[in-house]
Formats: sequence, C-alpha cells, structure tokens
Amino acid sequence: MTGRRALATAAAGWLTTAGFHVARAADAPSVPALTDTAAAEVAPPDEEIAIEEPATGASPQAAPLVVTGYVDVGFAKAQGNGTSFHPADNRSPLDYGVDPFAPAVNSRGEVASTDPGIDPNGTPRFVNGFLPRSAGIGGTPSFLLNTANVDFRYTSAEIPVMVFTRMQMVPRLENTGETTRLFLEQAFGRISPIKSAELAISIGKFDSVFGIEYLDNQANFRIGITPSLFARYTTGTSIGVKAFYRYQIIPIASALSLNVAATNSGTFVESLQGSSRSLTGVPVVAARVGYELNLARLSVKVGASAERGPRNDQNDRGTMQTLFGADARVFIAGLSLSGEFVKVDEQEGNPDKLTGLGTYTFTSDFYAQGFWAQAAYELPLPIAPVRVTPYARYERRHGEFVSFAAITVDRLTAGLNVGVGDSLIVKGEYLINRELDGAPTVANNVVTSSVVWTW
Repeated sequence: MTGRRALATAAAGWLTTAGFHVARAADAPSVPALTDTAAAEVAPPDEEIAIEEPATGASPQAAPLVVTGYVDVGFAKAQGNGTSFHPADNRSPLDYGVDPFAPAVNSRGEVASTDPGIDPNGTPRFVNGFLPRSAGIGGTPSFLLNTANVDFRYTSAEIPVMVFTRMQMVPRLENTGETTRLFLEQAFGRISPIKSAELAISIGKFDSVFGIEYLDNQANFRIGITPSLFARYTTGTSIGVKAFYRYQIIPIASALSLNVAATNSGTFVESLQGSSRSLTGVPVVAARVGYELNLARLSVKVGASAERGPRNDQNDRGTMQTLFGADARVFIAGLSLSGEFVKVDEQEGNPDKLTGLGTYTFTSDFYAQGFWAQAAYELPLPIAPVRVTPYARYERRHGEFVSFAAITVDRLTAGLNVGVGDSLIVKGEYLINRELDGAPTVANNVVTSSVVWTW
C-alpha cells in the first residue's frame, strides 16, 4: 500500500458512517495507516459504503465486538493570556466583539483560555455564551492530555446492523480542582436495509452531515491539529436520524450521494447548542448532495450543503437557524487540496439562551460567512514506515451580532505531520491569528503539538 494513496484519503478527511471514522482496505489513511486486514474489519464510511456478496470460501468473519481507541497528548503555548480578549476592551458582551474560538490548541477546538478577566471596578467582564470549551492553560506552556478515546463497535452476524459508541475522557485542572469530563461523542445504530443498494439509516447520536470538515474531527484522522474557524457551525454531533444513499455511475467512474439528517441541534458544536434534548420539539434538518470522480491517479469530490431548523439554544420553534455551504476535495500524485465555504444566519430569540456551557442572558441576530482552504503533500521519501506530510491552511471569517459588532478575522496555519507505522502520529503546528476589522488587535497566536497513539 503506497503512502501517496494513503495521503489521498487522509487529506480529504476520513470518511465516516454516521460519524464513525474508518479506512478502506484499498485506500487506507496515512495517519494512521491501517493494514489491509484491519481496514477490512472496520465499518464502511458514509461516502464509501460497499455492500458486497461475501466471496465463496471467504475467511471467517471478524469478531462481532471490536474495541479500539486512541490517546492524544499535546504540548501547547498561546501568546498573551491565551484568549482573544484585549485587556483594554470594555465592550459588552466581550465575546461578541472578538473571535474567542481563534486560539485553539487541539483537535477538540478547545482554546487556551476563555477567561474574560476583570474590568477596572474589579468585577468579571461580561460574556454571553459565544464561547468554545477551554483547556484552561492561559498563556502558560503546558502538556495536555487532549483526549483519551474508546470506541466500541458491534456488527450483527444475522442482520445488516452495526452499533457504535465513542466515549471520550478529557482531564482538566479547573479553578475548583482536578476534573475529568466524560463525553459521549457518538452512540448510534445503523442498518443497511437493501442488500443491493448503498443505503444506510442511522439512529442515535452521530456526526454532522454538513460539508466535509466533520470527516476528520478525531485527532487520529486529522492531518493537522486544530479545526478551522468554521468547525463550530458544521462539525457538532447531535441526536436524531439520518440516511445516506450513493448511486454509482460506473461507466464514467463517478458517483452521486445524498446525506440527510434530522436532529435536535443541527451541526453546531455542543458548547454553542446542546444536543441531548430538543428545546423546541422541532428537529433541525441538514443535507449534503455530493458528486465524486474516481480515476486511477485523480480523485475529485464536490458537494453542497444546507441546514434549516429552530435554534436549539432557545425554546421558541419560530427562532430559526439557516446554513449554506459548498465544499471540494482534489487528490493527485500525493497532493491533496480541500476547502469549504460556509454561510450562517441565526435569528434573534427569547431573552435567555441555554448552551452546552450554561444559561446566558440574551440572544441576538447573528450572521457569519467565510471559507477555509487546505493543502497537504506527502513527501515521496523512501523511509517507510515513516510518512512525512507538510500542510498549510488559510481561512477568513466575517461575523456579526446585529446591534453589537461586525468583525473580520483570518488565520494561517502551518504544520508537519509525521506518521510512524500504524499506531503513532506526531504533529506540530503554528497558528497565526489576525484581527482584520472590527476587533481589537491582540497577541493570540498559538504553537501546539500532538502525539496520537492509536490502538
């Protein structure tokens, strides 16, 4: 299995069924690269479902229950106090005038800090829930156990059913002491009801269907370390039902696909909208239509996404959120190019809002749009099983809370991914965050690293 072929899948974001990241036997990811045998034993991804008759005299099936996982350990240092908040900025709410998601330190999208600090009167500056999770390290360099992940997958031998659960433990030292958050990232059942069709129906808590960035949510499948500035809108897991269908056009080496979901909270990350219950009783509907061309040395995948439904930080079913997006991936000769455009519109709702971080004072109309673009190239070095992949990503985001602030920021991310065998990835990354318009300039660049052990 060549490293160039492996990079093609890795750079795209590792495809999933209902959020379960997997690798194909014929096209395994380079970070980490599964052996052909191991790849054949994992579940097929949403965009790569292959329903086939077993070969006559085939070897016995794999064990019905498979347990896998990974450990992601990092070391990070953010400039300043680890936030995007300027010490002299007294606007209120403080998080509405900056991008608090910018100084990310890991694949979870956690930032170095979200501490708003205190005003001249000695009281904490006011924030209103437009916040990510925090690693709590501020501007102090620190080792982090980013994630300890355990996956359980059961495949029925009698019927075409798979059950998957992903649990993650996140240890953090808070001001109140040492804590470890246990987070149920995914828990769903999937059935493929038609043997001759690439159709899968999933019920439970699963990955997003919007765009492509959700495909490499997990540290052991991501080329880089940190998510984009748009991941907060498109990569959240939620509870509901989804269906994936793909139609192969074999004469022209192409396929068309449709991924549709109805969930409690749509695709926002849980720090912005919790998914464990619906606050309105009306699901959020999201869908992606995709086209792919698969040639021997070239692969092209494009898609368009949309989402519509009530905000799940409100109990008013008339307060809507609408998202549109377009994405593309190209793989050729060891080079991968990928990118996405996202547009978000949230209507103003009731005075209070409930997010995954707690209850906050008020809501506002919110608009955001922008894009990210990434390039990665696996160097053709004869040093197997070592794989060396430099990468870079550029992104630009405009956001506006109506009656508060309109801001434009961008970020340049550069890094190096070194994979060793099937079970070890070492990554280093530098994030250059810039406030272009509307937000105060602040030192919030980040140097971060990640060592991912897969088992």
